[in-house]
Amino acid sequence: MTHAGIPRESSDPDLIVIGSGAAGMACAVTAASYGLRVALLEKADVIGGTTAWSGGWIWAPRNPVVIRAGKIEPEDAPFAYLKSLMGNHFDEKRVKSFLMAAPEMVAFFEKRTALQFEPGLAIPDTYGHLPGAGTGGRSVIAKPFDGRKLGKKISLLRRPPKETTFFGMTIQSGPDLRAFMTVTRSVRSFVHVGRRTLRHFLDLAVHGCGMNLRNGNALAARLLRSALDLSVDVQTKVNVASLIVENNRVTGVQLSDGKVLHARSGVVLACGGYPHDAARRQETFPRDRDHKTLAVPSATGDGLRLAEDIGARVDTTTARPAAFCPVSAVPWSDGDEGQFPHIIDRGKPGLIGVLADGRRFCNEGLGYHDYVEALLRSIPGEAAAVSWLICDHRFLRRFGLGVVRPAPVPYRHWIRRGYLKTGQNIEELARACGINAEGLADTVKAWNAGAGRGMDPQFHRGTTPYMRLQGDPEQRPNPCVAPIAKAPFYAVKVVPGSFGTFAGLATDEHARVLREDRSVIDGLYAVGTDSVSVFGGFYPAGGINLGPALTFGFVAGRHVAAKYEALHAS
Repeated sequence: MTHAGIPRESSDPDLIVIGSGAAGMACAVTAASYGLRVALLEKADVIGGTTAWSGGWIWAPRNPVVIRAGKIEPEDAPFAYLKSLMGNHFDEKRVKSFLMAAPEMVAFFEKRTALQFEPGLAIPDTYGHLPGAGTGGRSVIAKPFDGRKLGKKISLLRRPPKETTFFGMTIQSGPDLRAFMTVTRSVRSFVHVGRRTLRHFLDLAVHGCGMNLRNGNALAARLLRSALDLSVDVQTKVNVASLIVENNRVTGVQLSDGKVLHARSGVVLACGGYPHDAARRQETFPRDRDHKTLAVPSATGDGLRLAEDIGARVDTTTARPAAFCPVSAVPWSDGDEGQFPHIIDRGKPGLIGVLADGRRFCNEGLGYHDYVEALLRSIPGEAAAVSWLICDHRFLRRFGLGVVRPAPVPYRHWIRRGYLKTGQNIEELARACGINAEGLADTVKAWNAGAGRGMDPQFHRGTTPYMRLQGDPEQRPNPCVAPIAKAPFYAVKVVPGSFGTFAGLATDEHARVLREDRSVIDGLYAVGTDSVSVFGGFYPAGGINLGPALTFGFVAGRHVAAKYEALHAS
């Protein structure tokens, strides 16, 4: 929408950021730290976006946190890794911008905000066979955060989903998760879990929610605390109807109620991509009818539509349109249906994934994105994109399966609700799932023959650092392979899902939005999943959604601040 001659208010902000996930808040905090007045507009009634529901890992190679911990690597190694993975989708300028700015982003937030980090020293990149692949030390995660430090503003923070929490308690991957997984086998784990659980239920009684925040919830909380500390004007339940353009430059927004907000330095789109935009998904997602998104409901493609209306280019040429993850539909007792992301269980020893014919179709221990890629390739014709994760009783009680928790947490109610299928033998399990019984029996027999020797002759589970990390170090000789032998047997139905979208607005190395002719739309930036993925639709490592979100949020905020300073200096 083009406006001319609309009077400015003295209270108008310097910058408007639309969306409050990691990217939006990172941009708002960065710009505010440089002295700009920032308005952060969120259409939901809570802050945090899909970030608040995420695992919270941030891929940021060569950052100061891991360097202090002793992880030093050549500058060109991450670049070589990404180039070898991405092929024709490699955008050198944007990749270089990310790799240069990611360490600066981590240093900036550590020194100037409430966002503090812990290193992920043992987390390897997904494709360890490629040149430059990291074996650990390229990731960080926000330190746990005491929600009481938000005071009454804790009510603004989006709570984590019940599918991935224990009565609302977030469990962090690493030592915390290992303690919960081994609570019945270790005194130390039992004490740790007991203390965490006791504190959580005390917080529920006193505050109505958990206060020991972890993972993406800790990241969102720390960014919110930082925004409040820097006097960012945080507004919820605000719907933006259009962008205001004056003299070929974006200068503000018009809200759905008709109100106009001007911004001297422009507008940043961070609305969360289009995971809930049914029309655009149908155009870009393979087998969209079977797809389940893990993104928050408010991510409906607003940013893309706002930018398209003024001539922006939406780039759908990515290798894949979204960050895939296998999910299972969770039926809750109140009638709600949730989605569980199968991130961890697929790589544990004693589990396989099969199609309706009972046959395996991939290496289950590769990345979650790869599992869905293989599923989509393997489904014939117009058949539903469905797979089943198969395990035995030993596996279920040791590791859990999907939303089913390991021992000592009860599990039979999940059988009654139909989430967890079971059978006293493999053939009975197959019939319960609608799987070809002969095919499944043959598959399990072949799997067990190799597993007895610690081998997976078909797909080679456990042959890279990434796969071995997903396994169980107590399982030898291969931490990713164990027989499926102890009755009863179990299965969970798994379909394609995604954390968020990869396709998005075309942007340059400064996060500025581009037109169809690749020219810059002055005053308009896009970050997070509103921007096309810097990794071209590939999934090189865990944390590759939040890493670019924070980094390009930081890049955009710093770029806006530099232009603001230059303008006022002149």
